Formats: sequence, structure tokens, C-alpha cells
Amino acid sequence: MKGMAEPTRCPWVPLDDDLYVDYHDVEWGTPNHDDHAHFEKISLEGAQAGLSWRTILGRREGYRRAFAGFDPDVVATFGPEDVDRLVQDASIIRNRAKIESVLSNAHAFLAVQDDFGTFDSYIWGWVDGEPIVNRPAALGDYQATTPLSEQVSKDLKQRGFRFVGPTTVYAYLQSFGLVNDHTVDCFRFVELAGG
Repeated sequence: MKGMAEPTRCPWVPLDDDLYVDYHDVEWGTPNHDDHAHFEKISLEGAQAGLSWRTILGRREGYRRAFAGFDPDVVATFGPEDVDRLVQDASIIRNRAKIESVLSNAHAFLAVQDDFGTFDSYIWGWVDGEPIVNRPAALGDYQATTPLSEQVSKDLKQRGFRFVGPTTVYAYLQSFGLVNDHTVDCFRFVELAGG
């Protein structure tokens, strides 16, 4: 509304980028328990490796079309001809290794579901079902990895996942609300942690 002050947001959010602002305000750090959403985010975080998150965020709809809405059951049926097709798809990052990792990760994801009932049960088990609440005050307070992300990364790799290094896993844990890394002055920190 006109005349209302903008809420304080985390310092990494470019305020002139509506897509990024919306991602921060609605999605980032919000606990999520949907298995399809978990598979999507793991896939997108892997695609982001070495690139900016904004690059991937701007292509998310293309990724959803290319990978059957990130339905792991469907993606697990993809074969070499699908990889060849996807390497030609300009709506996604056309990196063959990253594309192939989404396919192999679909198989690993389904195996985790078989073992734990849901992927959500597996991943939230790492934090005993409750978000870890950090209290960063400034951009310099953020970590790229933590002992937890290193443990989860190692376990995911042992389960056959690819492009799940500790930094990628930590970004995933932050984005899915397993870790609340909103700065203490951010309006979302207050909403998610109650101050």
C-alpha cells in the first residue's frame, strides 16, 4: 500500500528484484513437508552449483516443465533419450551432468521414500522435526556449510545422490526451513521464530 514502509528483509535480498523478494518473503526458510517440493528443491539446488540462485529461480518454470513437475516417479523413468532432449532445452541449464543427476537422484529419492515412508521423514529427522533457529545479525554472520550440512551431504551421497555437497545441502536446509537463517531484524525471522 502507498505510504507504508517496506518491511526489513535479510540483507542478501535485492529489493529491486520482485522474483527474489517474493521468494524470500513467501518461500525461503518456511518449513515445508511436501515430498514433491523436496525433490524439486534438491534438483534445483544441484542445478545451481557454480551459478547464482537467481539464474535458477528465473528458470524454475522451465525446469518444472522439463522434469514432469518434479514427480520423482516419472523422472525415474527418464532414459538417455530424455537426457539428449533436455540438453537441447533452452529453458533449463543445459549441463549434461546436472541433468543426469536429476534422473539418478530420482531413483535415490524413491529409495529413501521406501526406507523412511517419506523423504520428509528422512530429512526432518536430522533436526528432530524442529527447525534450528540461528540468529544472524548481518550478511557476514551467514555460514556456507555447517557440521549438519556436512553430515547430511555425506549421507545423501552414500544413498546415491549427486550434486549434494555440503554448501548445496546447507542452502537446501535453509530454503526449506530446517534452518531459520533469516536475520534477527527480518520480518520473516519474527514470523517464523516468534521473535
